[in-house]
Amino acid sequence: MDKYVEIAIRNNQISPEHYKKYNVKRGLRNEDGSGVIVGLTEIGDAHGYIMDESEKMPVEGRLRYRGIDVRDLVEGYQLEGRSGFEEVVYLLLFGQLPSKKEYNYFYKTLGDFRTLPKNFTEDMILNTPGNNIMNKLARSVLAYYSFDDNPEDNSIENVLRQSIMLIATFPSIVANSYQAKRHYFDGESLFIHTPDPQLNTAQNFLSMIRPDSQYTYLEAEILDLCLVLHAEHGGGNNSAFTIHVVSSTSTDTYSTIAAGIGSLKGDRHGGASIKVHRMFENIKENVKDWSDEKSIKDHLIKILHKEAFDKSGLIYGLGHAVYTISDPRAVLLKKKAEMLAREKNMLDEFHLYEAVEALGVEAFQEYKNIDTPMSANVDFYSGFVYRMLNIPTELYTPIFAIARIAGWSAHRIEELVKGGKIMRPAFKNVAIRKPYIPLNERPD
Repeated sequence: MDKYVEIAIRNNQISPEHYKKYNVKRGLRNEDGSGVIVGLTEIGDAHGYIMDESEKMPVEGRLRYRGIDVRDLVEGYQLEGRSGFEEVVYLLLFGQLPSKKEYNYFYKTLGDFRTLPKNFTEDMILNTPGNNIMNKLARSVLAYYSFDDNPEDNSIENVLRQSIMLIATFPSIVANSYQAKRHYFDGESLFIHTPDPQLNTAQNFLSMIRPDSQYTYLEAEILDLCLVLHAEHGGGNNSAFTIHVVSSTSTDTYSTIAAGIGSLKGDRHGGASIKVHRMFENIKENVKDWSDEKSIKDHLIKILHKEAFDKSGLIYGLGHAVYTISDPRAVLLKKKAEMLAREKNMLDEFHLYEAVEALGVEAFQEYKNIDTPMSANVDFYSGFVYRMLNIPTELYTPIFAIARIAGWSAHRIEELVKGGKIMRPAFKNVAIRKPYIPLNERPD
């Protein structure tokens, strides 16, 4: 088999010189790291720098949903003492904030949709459990096609119905898939809790994944914040772009959302918070005194030199493709993380995260001999928050999906409304022309 692997690798390599020769934007990135503009959107806007005479100028990070700064959204609903994710879902889908009457109606609609179809849990989850929750989520979404009386109708009315149904049921699918995984793969007791239509998304999820269904107000509040901050991030992130590409073919909603899940599942996209978590486990194993900044920085330098952790040379959770001086999501989450750490008696570990955040930037700048601004991204603190909530690592990325389907649904609707052409970028073929050789004349 090794021989054939070697052949496959050898015959699929393309010289880097070809990319330069034909000015190919690898990863749809410009040379300065910025994304190639391939579309227009009014849904999400992630802003972290400005261009001044072709030079990238760092600025404080900003994230807007439908033109509204996410910081204003968070401050607004938290001052009113309620959850924010349901309002954000409405905002992303319909392009405007709901009135009080519309908010109450939409909240109730989500509640009414939360229960999975009859026999869905037994037939699609318990009878075919999966060891990977993201894979099980994708399979469950595709299975939903068979439970829909009108799955192929791409009218906006029908797609809205499908989107709201999936947004409402994602927590149930993920929670039940997790419980099935615990039971059938880990040998644990099986707990299946019915969602409560009166509870918000965060409350329902915490209730369904815990044997006793109990949670504190602060726990639900901070998970709700995580959902709000992960709900949308512009059309250029990989999974949202995937939604646009697949929607442009006029395929059905379930196929489209499953494709988005497949994109988010990757370590380079939705799996980053798990990498941060594992990196910190490595740091804690090697740095015994968490107040010793020199020891922390020395270990981070080893990570950069590919001598520690996963030998990738990356300090996970630091830096971002868009944000420079700050990631507004990380700023908001860090504030609540400190509050939760105080409630959980984990302030020492929170201070370790703060130290790695500061010392990691220093170490990176020294290692690269640059002074380019760099900051923690949302994944830096989200894994720590999930661990304080006693949420297992296999649910970190599924929680991302529970939130991001709101943005995916909005992008799908936007793509369908504008009625654009099927997306078909060009690939330049650089293969050398070869003659056909008869089978008996080919070398072994």
